[in-house]
Amino acid sequence: MLTLRKANERGHTHTDWLDSYHSFSFAEYHDPKFMRFGCLRVINDDYIKPAAGFGMHPHRDMEIITYMLEGELAHEDSMGNGAVLHQGDVQRMSAGTGIMHSEFNPSDKVSTHLLQIWIFPEFQDLMPAYEQVHIKSTEKINQLRLIASQEGKNGALTIHQDALIFAGNFNNEMKHEYEIKSNRQIYLHMAGGTLEVNGFPLANGDGLMFVDEKKVIMENAKNAEVMLFDLPY
Repeated sequence: MLTLRKANERGHTHTDWLDSYHSFSFAEYHDPKFMRFGCLRVINDDYIKPAAGFGMHPHRDMEIITYMLEGELAHEDSMGNGAVLHQGDVQRMSAGTGIMHSEFNPSDKVSTHLLQIWIFPEFQDLMPAYEQVHIKSTEKINQLRLIASQEGKNGALTIHQDALIFAGNFNNEMKHEYEIKSNRQIYLHMAGGTLEVNGFPLANGDGLMFVDEKKVIMENAKNAEVMLFDLPY
């Protein structure tokens, strides 16, 4: 079964400094049809204006992944970590027993665009942890590059869940296939451009859910930036 999640049907939070589009129910936005997809709880498509951001706020019992698309993001947390993320950087926080953190656009001219992703961990009350990697753009050209997994191998982030997260940049008419193993389900999110996936024309912000399917088939890409989540049932 394939289920389309159109970009213009997502939840939307708009303030004087933030535009955020929610693929799943979040904060004031509630849609009982889109509460989660397996262990995938949140995909927030955030645009943060210059010199603005989120002050210190708490999290717990969640794997929080930030995927940078444009601009910069200054991060600080209660574990003592401080960093500025740039395009191509991917960050993971295991909130575990509890953390505080802030996220701020340090530029006074350029907006920040990122995806914030929340995944339920396999276990609660884990020790909080932080990790950050840079994924070169050349590693994502016309292929899916693993950016997070339970094993954290080959330069991927380590997450406390039996999930695989891939990112890829596609820009050709060729067919690219991803085999779906038994007892797995897929969420594909378009972070930019256009792409045909299993016959569905997808554009920036669209999502496609795969349940009891055999393959993800991607073709006719134009500047497509893709995130693929391979998740357990």
